[in-house]
Amino acid sequence: MSKSPSQKDSHKESPRGRSLDQSAHFILDHQLWVKILSGMLAGIMLGLILSPEGYGVWDKEWVYNLGEWLALPGVLFLGLIQMVIMPLIICSIILGIAESGNLEFLRTVGLRIIPYFIVTTAIAIIIGMVLVNTIRPGDVIDPALIDQMLESGAEAGQVPGQTFENLSIPDRIANLIPSNPARAQVDGNMLQIVIAAILVGIALISIPKTTAQPLKDLCVTGQVLSMKIISWAMMIAPFAVFGLLANVTIRLGLDSLLSIGLYALTVLAGLLCVLIFYMLLIVLFTKQNPLSFLNKIREVQLLAFSTSSSAATIPFSIHAAEEKLQIRPQISRIIIPLGATINMDGTALYQGVAALFLCQVFGIELDMSETILLIATTVGASIGTPATPGVGLIVLATILTGIGVPPEGIAMIIGVDRILDMCRTTVNVTGDLTASAIVDKWIKD
Repeated sequence: MSKSPSQKDSHKESPRGRSLDQSAHFILDHQLWVKILSGMLAGIMLGLILSPEGYGVWDKEWVYNLGEWLALPGVLFLGLIQMVIMPLIICSIILGIAESGNLEFLRTVGLRIIPYFIVTTAIAIIIGMVLVNTIRPGDVIDPALIDQMLESGAEAGQVPGQTFENLSIPDRIANLIPSNPARAQVDGNMLQIVIAAILVGIALISIPKTTAQPLKDLCVTGQVLSMKIISWAMMIAPFAVFGLLANVTIRLGLDSLLSIGLYALTVLAGLLCVLIFYMLLIVLFTKQNPLSFLNKIREVQLLAFSTSSSAATIPFSIHAAEEKLQIRPQISRIIIPLGATINMDGTALYQGVAALFLCQVFGIELDMSETILLIATTVGASIGTPATPGVGLIVLATILTGIGVPPEGIAMIIGVDRILDMCRTTVNVTGDLTASAIVDKWIKD
């Protein structure tokens, strides 16, 4: 259902609306997607040339040091993004709920979107598991290369040294309420932060408007400031992508990349299947042309690809949902911030594929009950995963520990994780926009 002209005008006249419009147009008008794709290709090519397996004339230590300098813009880029993730998510969720102004409407949305998120996440994991068990990329790796890849992968990035706490189900449920919100922010416990923001947003609806207004104004300021910093970060995104991919490719080399290429292709094939699944949902529930839908959100997908962060794209996703897809603000501003933290279909698929791939490499066979448990664990682990780059590896380490695979096996796939992280984040953001479009059709005014 489309917004009325008055809704659009009131949106653009607000400080929040003007910030979204100005920042989105500032970034999108600079043809950022061309620069990012160029940086990605150039980074991979330079990395292959400079790798010890390239021309073989470069000193290994010198090249590795060069790779660290090349990656410096990427480190700065990720630092800027991660700096504003927490206030952006908190402010977006609080404002999205508070501006709906209707507890009954909020309940109606929640009763539809939470089961939708859980079901689509489970479907994404099943798609990934079917593909990895059919293709079996772990069976084609030469055992002689395993130790070499473990060593080179450990050099390419730090293997997660800790996993999430092993809590019982009642403990996990009790742990959803953040008794210490400051501790939750320090620990990066995204699910606790989301729940705290939801409770604050609901409370703002329940108290007098004059009392709630100062906190709403503060959240608007927080979101506008976060958006401004993200727009600055996006200006160095092409250099960041170039440097990060060049550094990874230098350290891994061509042989290591080719040896796990089938694994990477399996993940990419699964993500493509999830994307097709989304488009089927768009056709069935919204009657839209899927190609037209993808065309309207292509800039947001590119931003998700370059940042590897669902949270960093929240303002752009809201802008695309309201301006391009004509989704009502009271829906987009609830579902998109919520989806950026608990709707991780692409991440869940990747974790399932990676876990079974490493099972194949280490010769671990899972029976049906263990596979079902793996699906349930992956769904639970993906919900509330911090929407920042690289966190999926820590979640994966937790999953691997539960099925008997040594977490050190992550070193085998850490080299290609940067590229796959970019791709799965794109699918995550597409899923949030798909969910917004579907719920907008489900719920009438």
